[in-house]
Amino acid sequence: MKQFQIEPLFGSANWEIAGFNIAFTNSALWMAITVILLWAFVFGGMKRELVPGRWQMAVESFTGFIDDMLEANVGKEGRKYVPYIFSLFMFILFANLLGLVPLGLIPGVHPFTFTSHFTVTGVLAVMSFSIVLIVGFWKHGLKFFSLFVPHGTPIWLMWLIPVIELISFMVRPFSLALRLFVAMMAGHVLLKVLSSFVIDAVNAGPIFGGLIGIPSFALMIAISALEILVAGIQAYVFALLTSLYINDAEHLH
Repeated sequence: MKQFQIEPLFGSANWEIAGFNIAFTNSALWMAITVILLWAFVFGGMKRELVPGRWQMAVESFTGFIDDMLEANVGKEGRKYVPYIFSLFMFILFANLLGLVPLGLIPGVHPFTFTSHFTVTGVLAVMSFSIVLIVGFWKHGLKFFSLFVPHGTPIWLMWLIPVIELISFMVRPFSLALRLFVAMMAGHVLLKVLSSFVIDAVNAGPIFGGLIGIPSFALMIAISALEILVAGIQAYVFALLTSLYINDAEHLH
């Protein structure tokens, strides 16, 4: 499980402020790299040329994709959330894909998938959940609590349904964070296991290597391709569920 271990970099292990360790870790480094690459990607596509190039088309395609998703799930009001959902989607997508890079971009620093840590996905989920609460109470006030009483609820179930709805609502950030965390961690663990089979098979000789190593290597390539797909799917699911939760805050049902 060493690939998930958070390690301080650049001699920052003992950096402290008010008794709190503020070491600059490999996780923080790859978050910074993700932000820089994402900024460069978006900045490079903001030329607004009359005949857009491939880079500009790529950025506009992602922006249009998020805009269409929000309009379908939230309506016209969803347009004001495009910057946040776009940033959230692209940040997770870039983070997931960078974690699959087989070689270090920086000498001595191997790529690190920080979305495989629940603390990171949890912060992203809490941010999205906070927006839902802020929008809900700002737009509807105390009427926002009517979200926990579905239309048509029988009187004799009024004591139970709101409790169930409240629990379901409060579990949302946990499930949102857990889904991304589990998907990324499980995929990397599986790749690590298969790669260990390949290495052991090579060291064990040609017979064992042929029976175990070749199928494991082929499966590892297939799983790697699947992980690229999962990286995009998980970013989309996170953005989609966030937009659905925003819809609940915008339109009480």
